[in-house]
Amino acid sequence: MRFFILLIVFISFFDMFSQLPIMSTYAKGLGAGSAIIGIIVGMYSFSNMIGNMLAGYYIDRSRGKTILMIGLGLCGAILFLYPFAVTPAQLLGIRFLHGFISGFIVPAAFTMIANRSESGAQGKSMAITGAAVGIAAIAGPAFGGIAGSGNVQTVFIVNGILMLLTAAAVPFFIPKQGVSGSSSEKKAANQSGRSISSLMIFSFIGAFSLMFAQGVLAYMLPLQVEMLQFSSSASGTLLSTFGITAICIFILPTNKLYDKYKPFRLMTLGMSVIGFALLLLSNSTSLLMLYVSMVIYGLGFAWLFPSISALLIQQTAPEARGRAFGYFYAFFSLGSVAGSAITGALTVSFKSGFLIAACLLFGNILWMSLYNIWKNPPNKV
Repeated sequence: MRFFILLIVFISFFDMFSQLPIMSTYAKGLGAGSAIIGIIVGMYSFSNMIGNMLAGYYIDRSRGKTILMIGLGLCGAILFLYPFAVTPAQLLGIRFLHGFISGFIVPAAFTMIANRSESGAQGKSMAITGAAVGIAAIAGPAFGGIAGSGNVQTVFIVNGILMLLTAAAVPFFIPKQGVSGSSSEKKAANQSGRSISSLMIFSFIGAFSLMFAQGVLAYMLPLQVEMLQFSSSASGTLLSTFGITAICIFILPTNKLYDKYKPFRLMTLGMSVIGFALLLLSNSTSLLMLYVSMVIYGLGFAWLFPSISALLIQQTAPEARGRAFGYFYAFFSLGSVAGSAITGALTVSFKSGFLIAACLLFGNILWMSLYNIWKNPPNKV
């Protein structure tokens, strides 16, 4: 069952990432102008955020199985609508529906994984889940770019078939859900107090910071590669470098460290490393330095992603994790949109863009650390 849920996570992110290389040109082919293309591309993340926020209530009531089956089925059906879009307005509507329904799938899958993670092993469990996301982030754009170069409709049809087949398999691979978790975990998660609420907020801020940096990176790195007059393919290999680095940390014995050290400390470490990598990127003028920076970025990503997920798990009761993960992934979507939108609106250079993202990370580390020292004794984090 755990492998099947990981497969769902992979397919969901594969669907999203595979459309990145093709959506702009697809919208342009329907006659959309530059401004409308930007709205069409960003609409998925916007409606996804709405779906994330609404998903939690239904996930906690149904324990996720029903949400996964319906979400995957509807997503698969919506994907078959893309080839029928003949105007930018129709494409925009399909993007809204696609992102909204997809917003229910990932929180449901992560909630089910979290509720089946052994107490004290949540960090390792989230690291393995992160590996599924990382593999999708590498394979998705490659598939979209290759398949889309021949016939862009192939991408939508293949993803739709995968979604529908997975939806049909849900009843066979996922049994009726109960609420799991040790009694001590439930007791700790249900305690009232500022320490628990603040740590949950820290998890949300960590998610926003991570995806803000990702949004800036996705927007600025191709511009930097072009300005430095390197091959256009370098952007893809650089992004793959950070993804491969993170995946290695996720799946190698190093993933035991996630449960050896407290999530808050790993979270601030990961944010610090990503901030340092962004500073290096802002001053990199050689291809070697760009690759070194992306390896360091991958290390930071590897420490940050599982730790913020584990922190959230430890601060919530199993009965409320659907809502928690719904808001968690809403902050993911918000960060991704904000990162590229803010730097794009400011029309800054790649150097300034990376500096803005680094300052956000370091600023969040500073206030969270100071607040945590002020409000919580050291043994709480």
